[in-house]
Amino acid sequence: MNQNNVKIIRSAKRKKTIQAKIVKDELWIYIPDSLTKPEEQNWIRQMKKRFEKKKGLKKLNSNDMLYTRAQQINKRYFDGNLDFEIKYVTNQRKRFGSCSPGQKRIRLSDRIADMPRWVQDYVIIHELAHLIHPNHSKKFWEKVHQYKYAERAKGYLIAMGMLSQNDKEL
Repeated sequence: MNQNNVKIIRSAKRKKTIQAKIVKDELWIYIPDSLTKPEEQNWIRQMKKRFEKKKGLKKLNSNDMLYTRAQQINKRYFDGNLDFEIKYVTNQRKRFGSCSPGQKRIRLSDRIADMPRWVQDYVIIHELAHLIHPNHSKKFWEKVHQYKYAERAKGYLIAMGMLSQNDKEL
């Protein structure tokens, strides 16, 4: 999205809030009339970044590759017995994944989408294991460590500065 695809709509009634939406192929940004040009430019950058991220996330989740891979892991390590939904999200900055066992919902940080597949698989098996062990119990870790690259993947995340050696949570 370039500068030409942005339409700024200033309003004297708008005091603080800034809003944006895509209309056709144009980013419309609604701003207070009182904003300075540098503030306007800052908001243009922020909104463009936000919408590009959403677009990337939509693309990541548009194909069934993540679900297909998770189902392969489900079959191999859980005999295909797990029922779940899984998707990438952009709002996990401190974790790589989360699991809501009651809702059977797994969310993975979009940060892992570009990591090696064996690291992605580790995060997936970690979150799938939470569907049957909602804690970090001994049984949970026994299940996770059935994955032969578990320690290697943890080491990768530590080396990338994304996980400390004491972290149990992803």
